[in-house]
Amino acid sequence: MFKPLMLAFGVASCLLAAWINSRLQVVDSSERPLLIFLRMIPYIPWLIWQVVKSNIDVAKRIWQKDMPISPTIVTIPASQKTALGLVIHANSITMTPGTLSIDVEPGEIEVHALAQETLADLQGGEMDRRVRKLEGA
Repeated sequence: MFKPLMLAFGVASCLLAAWINSRLQVVDSSERPLLIFLRMIPYIPWLIWQVVKSNIDVAKRIWQKDMPISPTIVTIPASQKTALGLVIHANSITMTPGTLSIDVEPGEIEVHALAQETLADLQGGEMDRRVRKLEGA
């Protein structure tokens, strides 16, 4: 629905929610969620590409007769300075098929992977660097 009244209600509800969150101090002022949102514009296409690549990899593993999986759990470093950045990093890991964030602590994320080969990208730190850019580092 694109009627002016409905659009006005949508904008008003977003502003009310933002005001309530700022009064409750739910988000630390150092995290600047609006800036992170704007910096996500180049990050989202990269993440979508990672999801597509992971989907293809998982599908290949499932369709192969011997099903070459080697489930493993690894702790990877996370250099994010804010809680919001750490959550974005952990959720990005979980969104890519074949990997799952199990536990999140400041400075590290415990990850379950379907195969050890899928961990190479995570351990390389590319996702970590990109999420740090979201934070403005």
